[in-house]
Amino acid sequence: MIEAQNLSRRYGDFTAVDDVSFAVDEGEILGMLGPNGAGKTTAIRMITGFLPPTAGRVTVGGKDLFESPREARREVGYLPENVALYPEMRVDEYLAYRARLEGMSGPAVKEAIGSAVERCLLADVRHQIIGTLSKGYRQRVGLATAILHRPRVLVLDEPTVGLDPKQIIAIRELIRELGRERTLLLSTHILPEVELLCDRVLIIDRGKIVAQGTPETLRQSWVGNPTLRVTLKGAPEGAANLLAGIAGVTAVRPSGAATAIAAAAATAPPSETSLVVECSRATDVREGIFRAAVERGWVLLELTAEKASLEDIFVRLTTRDLAAEPEAVPPPAPETPAAQEVAS
Repeated sequence: MIEAQNLSRRYGDFTAVDDVSFAVDEGEILGMLGPNGAGKTTAIRMITGFLPPTAGRVTVGGKDLFESPREARREVGYLPENVALYPEMRVDEYLAYRARLEGMSGPAVKEAIGSAVERCLLADVRHQIIGTLSKGYRQRVGLATAILHRPRVLVLDEPTVGLDPKQIIAIRELIRELGRERTLLLSTHILPEVELLCDRVLIIDRGKIVAQGTPETLRQSWVGNPTLRVTLKGAPEGAANLLAGIAGVTAVRPSGAATAIAAAAATAPPSETSLVVECSRATDVREGIFRAAVERGWVLLELTAEKASLEDIFVRLTTRDLAAEPEAVPPPAPETPAAQEVAS
């Protein structure tokens, strides 16, 4: 549904997006992750037609965004990170205004506004002046604007920014619902949000794609060898060396939590020994650990597989020496309502 081919954007000598290619299939929710300054917002502005690329092309539903801009943009709803609204207008007035800009008229306008207000939880403030709304409500007005013309593609840049926990849950449910009807490209810094909502993840850093895939395939590809957490009662100090001799075990180290507790107590090691056992993918070592404990009379209190989080992978792929990085060119100014209207 969305396809970016060799997309690049340069500001003088600084390259914000460097030869990025990816596709979002129909009905898919793709999450775009990256640290500040990675190039996410620049990429999104090019994909939505607000910023021309230095090189490359974007197609939406098979229509080239820059050769057939009107046809392609009709298929896209866009929620920018900094929502541009007219603060002197009332919510329903602004939505009616944007509906007319999208080419709607007559009963279709009233129907579209009613649906957007209901889905974005704006019924209580629909007659209120936008300038008096909280940041969270303004964000929801922006989302209502994005879905007003029922686009086939939604591009959401930090959609839950500024919302309280209850609102975040509601908006996540709405995004999940919209994802069943539309193609979604979601940019966010909130990693649990990506794991909860997205079918596939794209991690971008310094303008380049450094990894992409489902959360599960990313874990398998980037975490390294599987690890087990083993907690024993009544085991001697040499238990780690004994477990290290089990076939398939590649390394054994003390659990960080156990080490911290022992250091804080400043006493003899506790009766419980907590270890992290690293093992090869080809061998299931759980039975060997169990047998070793039984044969030696140790009580096995815990034997669980440690599952890496998306945060672990994100940090591993994007951690770098910031002091060695060139100074980034400031991004373009946030879109104004007028600019959004011209691009629509």
